[in-house]
Amino acid sequence: MPATEPVRLGRKRALPSCPNPLFLKWLTELRDEAKEKGLKIQYTYQKAINSLNKYPLPLKNAKEAKILQNFGDGICKILDEKLQRYYRENGKEQTHGLPSSHKNAAGDQRKDGGGDGGRKKKREYVPQRRSGGYAVLLTLYKETQVPGSKGYMFKMELQTEAQHLCDKSFTVPDLGSKYTAWSSVSTLIQKNLLIKTHNPARYSLTEGGLALAERLASVEQTNTDGDREEVRSELEATEEDDNVVDLTGSDEGEEEEEENRIQRAAITQVSCDVDDVRSSGKPQNSQTTTTSRKPNAECLLPGTYEIMLCVDFIETTGGSHHRKQELVKELQRNGVNFDIRKLNVGDFLWVAREKVAPVAGQLRAPVGRELVLDYIVERKRMDDLCGSIIDGRFREQKFRLKRCGLRKPIYLVEECGSAASHLSLPETTLQQAIVNTQVVDGFFVKRVQDVRESAAYLTIMTRFLTKLYQNRTLICRSRELEGDGGSDEEERGLPSCSLMSFAEFNHGAVKNKCQTVREVFARQLMQISGLSGDKAAAILEHYSTPHSLLTAYEQCTSEAEKEKLLSSIRYGKLKRNLGPSLSRTVYQLYCTQGALT
Repeated sequence: MPATEPVRLGRKRALPSCPNPLFLKWLTELRDEAKEKGLKIQYTYQKAINSLNKYPLPLKNAKEAKILQNFGDGICKILDEKLQRYYRENGKEQTHGLPSSHKNAAGDQRKDGGGDGGRKKKREYVPQRRSGGYAVLLTLYKETQVPGSKGYMFKMELQTEAQHLCDKSFTVPDLGSKYTAWSSVSTLIQKNLLIKTHNPARYSLTEGGLALAERLASVEQTNTDGDREEVRSELEATEEDDNVVDLTGSDEGEEEEEENRIQRAAITQVSCDVDDVRSSGKPQNSQTTTTSRKPNAECLLPGTYEIMLCVDFIETTGGSHHRKQELVKELQRNGVNFDIRKLNVGDFLWVAREKVAPVAGQLRAPVGRELVLDYIVERKRMDDLCGSIIDGRFREQKFRLKRCGLRKPIYLVEECGSAASHLSLPETTLQQAIVNTQVVDGFFVKRVQDVRESAAYLTIMTRFLTKLYQNRTLICRSRELEGDGGSDEEERGLPSCSLMSFAEFNHGAVKNKCQTVREVFARQLMQISGLSGDKAAAILEHYSTPHSLLTAYEQCTSEAEKEKLLSSIRYGKLKRNLGPSLSRTVYQLYCTQGALT
């Protein structure tokens, strides 16, 4: 047997640093980014990192790395692009200009041999250029640079403004993946670069996020200037070449060259426009920018959509199955284009669905965009109306219909004939509730006799809306940015109108979604007899939370002053006072110790 080598005691010898630190750094960034998105290509990058760590010689370019294992054409192309960009920024003599003291961030087992006690230095998180996190940080940074900005952005607003800075979509995942560019927002929040507050959510930068975004913006500005100079130099070289007449060239070559020259000029113009936008924080001509972008991304032009009735699935299942199926049969008999789906508020509404042509090779046609028209119908039979008044659903449903974002709610009341006289409440009470819905709440009330008349009314409404919107350009608006203006666009005969997307409408109308303290406080107040939604809203304008109301009670000097604290608050269109009786009831509810008598 050969003699065994003596065992060496003591500390392990420090491993030599990688002779290709730039390639190692870029591969580590690619691996970390893929890991954050949950992509399996992270394992390929890790294998390439391991191969690169074992290679003892420096590489001049990415093509030479093909001799290593797990280095294919894709990885070499990415590294080559990064290397060329590095050359432009630092010069060719700085090919491997990272200090040798920088340790391999990918090799988790390697220790630093300095006086740090062998601890690893944590690498700062920087999102990759043109990624979702990169676009979000830059967009929020630009918003903060605008004088008088609110300092935060809503989700829909942020996605729209950040999309042109990102290569991936913020709303549609790539084929075979469930992640979008918006998925990186959770990483920004975890890294304490972004803050999410309020409901609807508001996104703003932390101090660390603001500092990082400022650095990214300066680097982006540098890259833009470099790219623009390169394009301009190419154009100058092309113009010099154009002075030489080629007698052997064909006409096709001249046409092709002309197209290339026009395309390069367009790229230069776009680059200049982007640079102007970045330098000012907002487009120089916002009207032109909006007009050129909306027809493609946010608008449905006339003839590109169809009006469709949406029926809540509750209206077709459960209860009296025969009666509910009769409604569906009547709509089919009348030739109405309708779809049965889950509606979180209301029983019927209409959407403008984009017409999408089937794609060759795909089983189903792509899903078209859907915008909700400003009409929503709540259907009530007299017996259902009686039950909803008794258990409190009637007020809650009207409150939710007012807040759903659609401007023209309709109550469709079906009379039960002689059955109305056998209900738990007097018929006069039911009639008064219907009148209050129309006069006080401002809903349009339509009375019909039976299911057949309900189907006829829905049919007529569908045809009316089809004619009303046939020549209109429909613009997608966000519910978060909705204002009071534009509610009478149909009556004014404007060629365009702004509507919410169906997905946003239905998500915002979820009944049991996470609620703010203000919303819960409003629901508490509305449980008091005689305290309507308008009265609750008036109280919330002065005292938005129970804490603020209790603080106001504590500042009162006497019991009588506490009881009359809310009596002078005005509510509704007529601006009437709440009155001392209701004010006393609220005071007793929140300030009485023990059970109420």
